[in-house]
Amino acid sequence: MNILTFGPNGSGKGTQGAIVKEKYGLDHIESGAIFREHIKGGTELGKKAKEYIDKGDLVPDEITIPMVLETLQKSKEKGWLLDGFPRSLAQAEALDKALNESDMALDCVLEIVLDREIAKQRIMGRRLCANDNNHPNHIAFDAIKPVEKDGKLVCRICGGELSMRDDDQDEEAIGKRHDIYYDDTTGTMAAVNYFKNKGTAKIISVDGSKTIKEVYNEIMDRLT
Repeated sequence: MNILTFGPNGSGKGTQGAIVKEKYGLDHIESGAIFREHIKGGTELGKKAKEYIDKGDLVPDEITIPMVLETLQKSKEKGWLLDGFPRSLAQAEALDKALNESDMALDCVLEIVLDREIAKQRIMGRRLCANDNNHPNHIAFDAIKPVEKDGKLVCRICGGELSMRDDDQDEEAIGKRHDIYYDDTTGTMAAVNYFKNKGTAKIISVDGSKTIKEVYNEIMDRLT
């Protein structure tokens, strides 16, 4: 099974994606993780990508597309859940073409729908676990609040060290990221609509304002 996931930053798509991939034994492919590998490794592509990410801008297609498609090819036999790509109509068209050329079927498009202001609040309160970025920790939601240990907050799941992305506290940077996502002309919403209109994959749209469990249950009900 190959699943494409969409949702604005703060919608919880990474959390849901991690659960779904465990359920179906898929590779969870995150464009952000691919970028981080290159950035951590100090590659030329990583250095270029970091310049855009730090400003909250979209990483250009000539950097993003080759990295993502190479990773998808490695997971062709197992199946994958792709998170964070495509982020534009052009990337959606490039992905669709590459999937067709590689004889990889897109089985499902999963969209988590969330109001822009709620998404911003979620971003500013989230904390990232050093062991797994998909461990949900948020200072404003009781169900996923970090726990206190030795006078500091740690991951509620594994006890790992928590951190904040600098751009998660920058409202201007958040606005730029959301401008890209909510753009239904050339941005990410245009990519969502591209696959919806194509009509070859199952479309699942869920309300991201609900609890993690409620969102997951709805996804599972509609996937099966």
